Amino acid sequence: MSVQVAAPAVELKELSGPMDKAAGPPCEPVAAHPPGHGVAAAPCPLPATEREAAPASSSSCGGSGGGGERPPLSGCPGLSVATKVPQASAMKRSDPHHPQHRHRDGSDGGGGPAAEALVSPDGTVTEAPRTVKKIQFADQKQEFNKRPTKIGRRSLSRSISQSSTDSYSSAASYTDSSDDETSPRDKQQKNSKGSSDFCVKNIKQAEFGRREIEIAEQEMPALMALRKRAQGEKPLAGAKIVGCTHITAQTAVLMETLGALGAQCRWAACNIYSTLNEVAAALAESGFPVFAWKGESEDDFWWCIDRCVNVEGWQPNMILDDGGDLTHWIYKKYPNMFKKIKGIVEESVTGVHRLYQLSKAGKLCVPAMNVNDSVTKQKFDNLYCCRESILDGLKRTTDMMFGGKQVVVCGYGEVGKGCCAALKAMGSIVYVTEIDPICALQACMDGFRLVKLNEVIRQVDIVITCTGNKNVVTREHLDRMKNSCIVCNMGHSNTEIDVASLRTPELTWERVRSQVDHVIWPDGKRIVLLAEGRLLNLSCSTVPTFVLSITATTQALALIELYNAPEGRYKQDVYLLPKKMDEYVASLHLPTFDAHLTELTDEQAKYLGLNKNGPFKPNYYRY
Repeated sequence: MSVQVAAPAVELKELSGPMDKAAGPPCEPVAAHPPGHGVAAAPCPLPATEREAAPASSSSCGGSGGGGERPPLSGCPGLSVATKVPQASAMKRSDPHHPQHRHRDGSDGGGGPAAEALVSPDGTVTEAPRTVKKIQFADQKQEFNKRPTKIGRRSLSRSISQSSTDSYSSAASYTDSSDDETSPRDKQQKNSKGSSDFCVKNIKQAEFGRREIEIAEQEMPALMALRKRAQGEKPLAGAKIVGCTHITAQTAVLMETLGALGAQCRWAACNIYSTLNEVAAALAESGFPVFAWKGESEDDFWWCIDRCVNVEGWQPNMILDDGGDLTHWIYKKYPNMFKKIKGIVEESVTGVHRLYQLSKAGKLCVPAMNVNDSVTKQKFDNLYCCRESILDGLKRTTDMMFGGKQVVVCGYGEVGKGCCAALKAMGSIVYVTEIDPICALQACMDGFRLVKLNEVIRQVDIVITCTGNKNVVTREHLDRMKNSCIVCNMGHSNTEIDVASLRTPELTWERVRSQVDHVIWPDGKRIVLLAEGRLLNLSCSTVPTFVLSITATTQALALIELYNAPEGRYKQDVYLLPKKMDEYVASLHLPTFDAHLTELTDEQAKYLGLNKNGPFKPNYYRY
């Protein structure tokens, strides 16, 4: 592929004000309280005779003799609460026969009922009436049993530690615990405007989704600034964008920004588990044709993409893809559509790889922008984002502690680097597998041991794939794993772990909680499989909104660039985002940190041979 020299079609000065009108180098095609807290020593209020008569077990303030329960501080001889005590006519204190000091079978060792003492403000000790009843928990237990569950059988740990994927957080859909099992494809739904051109789980969830979107807007300053600066010019007027990405609150901010810039959008999900149902409902309520819900089947997945593309009286002229599935579907089913499509914007390793394959084979019909390899995407979305979200996803699904755990991370690209750094900081012992000698050397220099997967597969506690490849973890590896080994994927595609080989009669699948399965071998060994081998962070948790702001802004600028480029500027090839635009995306986020850039003097700019307003690095520079 030859290097094409072209300036961006959209002059950034119009959007940013002080940005230089010259676009710089063109796009380049490329291949309980803690001990002692609140407690102070004080004279015991009991008379000496009573202190002597008290059983020895009651003099232990840390008391393990009370069945493992901690007695009230006021009943511990020699200690008094240092904090202010509320005024009352009398205070309870436990006597030597307090229930806290009973045996585990509930008896007090003396055969008689337990007595309590009341201490009045003047220090007089009197016996309390023996009418105090034990608190009964039967009602609460009945209420717990009444709780509706979508999944029939749950483990004991599920009842003790609720997964945050079922909570009303941004990581889970509000319909996760819904009893409605009807497929959205079988429902007839309309929004408040009477439109039914969408397919979501429940349109009534729109209000919740709108709140999620409003929260996301606060952490996406660049998109909001772009929306404010460019909506008057409508640089995407006439654009008909069909998108296939994760449908989250952050994606919703991007879609609404594209709409504010003049584009019409139709959207499907690129992952069957990452859709936030309430956000999809909010978008549908706002008039966006959205076809997605959490927990789609494979058939639903392709049906949703087809509904976005195959619609009477509407044909896309731009594609925004994440993973290449949308592009693949159009090539396979509607190849004639490419006659009117101006370009493709792709943001994932897997999707970009597919585009390069098409280009190499001479089958790429339109220009494509490789957003994944832009600096802002690589460093921020892949590295910094995964450095935080890997821990989030593992914690939410397994409640595990990382210190001392042995982890193997397959792949040391930007995603792998982020995962390794996070796990190392938490005290894990991290191994790395890698095919690229340069990335392998980086791993060694960063203090990680480079191994082959076969060498450590029997001993590791966690296996994480980050390669974008296929069959990285095979059935042979899975058979050799230790009991309770956790297996998950941080790459985009679900092909890295050979999950299909686990769906055999001799293996038993047991659902533990949302996105967590036990796969059990005949000998009783089990592994913990997360998200069925799909993308962990967006399937099981969430990712930082601020990072997604960087990626979404990059996508928006790439769409503007390709859509407004004059015919002939971009050939049927794969291009990188112009360096000027990468720097522009970064500059839009700096005000959030109250950051102040140093400006070059004329003399310095001349010495370096640079424009004072950038770009400051050549396209081949590696950050």
